Amino acid sequence: MSQSQTSPSLTRLTAAALCAAALLAGASGCTADTTAAEEAGSGRAASDPPEPTRSGELQDAYEDVVQEVLPSVVQITTEDGLGSGVVYDDDGHIVTNAHVVGEGEEFEVLLATRQQPVPARLVTAYPQQDLAVIELTEKPDRLRPATFGDSRKVEVGQIVLAMGNPLGLSSSVTQGIVSAVGRSVSEGEGQATLGNMVQTSAAINPGNSGGALVNLSGQVIGIPTLAARDPGLGGGQAPGIGFAIPASTVTFLADQMIEHGRVVDSGRAALGVTVRTVLGDGFEPAGAALVDLTDDGPAERAGLRPGDVIVRLGGEDVTDVVSLSEALAAERPGERVELTYVRDGDRREARATLGEV
Repeated sequence: MSQSQTSPSLTRLTAAALCAAALLAGASGCTADTTAAEEAGSGRAASDPPEPTRSGELQDAYEDVVQEVLPSVVQITTEDGLGSGVVYDDDGHIVTNAHVVGEGEEFEVLLATRQQPVPARLVTAYPQQDLAVIELTEKPDRLRPATFGDSRKVEVGQIVLAMGNPLGLSSSVTQGIVSAVGRSVSEGEGQATLGNMVQTSAAINPGNSGGALVNLSGQVIGIPTLAARDPGLGGGQAPGIGFAIPASTVTFLADQMIEHGRVVDSGRAALGVTVRTVLGDGFEPAGAALVDLTDDGPAERAGLRPGDVIVRLGGEDVTDVVSLSEALAAERPGERVELTYVRDGDRREARATLGEV
């Protein structure tokens, strides 16, 4: 043993000798000193191992929200696979994504409180906003409708939980924050462009679509719909970037779909045009060319005609069909917007009063 090292046995012997001397001198407190010396020599903590750390109210809030909301989240089985949904009311209506139900008319729904699936039928789908409503045809005695919050009050930084059935793993929960609000997101060329979306860092995987994005008050603030795609990953999902249809849009449309069997007031702006993407000199997307215009539609009334190329709308650059759809999704019917377009090589300006899809 080197001179710089002291064995635990020697430490204990030294402590005992000191204690004996102290007792002979009439001193007290020897027991505590001996214990401290032994623990210092052995490397043991002075107390029992601590309990697992809990973050108090936040931890309790997480658990309370999961217990309250998860029974409202269901698994939907279609001909094409699995998805999620949220119990909307006591009548057995369930909201989900249009892309979850696809072309199907009948489904099986597994409730959190049941062991066997329950049959359901399609009420209607609205692909333009990727929303659908289905209805249980054999309504159970007990249902737990979710509470939908006012998504207009959602703020960046709020903690949220995403609940659904990702990859077939039923009743799964992930957590994150609201990363942004008011996003316009396209599901791809020729597919829906969704406006005013809630962006979240909570993981949204295949099977999460149609589930619930929930705040810590137990309110559904959105329906998770898609994850961002990263071209650098070969079009794979970009981690930590997901999008949800805001609850205010869900309730606005779902109420119409249940009452009328269709959407009668979309709230979605339209320009009244059919377009295609045009390429610039470097073969990069350079704008949305007008192929056809609706008679007396917003674009025609603004003086546009077939062959014009829109390059800006409402303060947003337009480079292709998708970016035009995203710019329109951020607007409302009846609003007047600035348009920049190219005709015969000349850049021109116009103002258009938007219509409705």
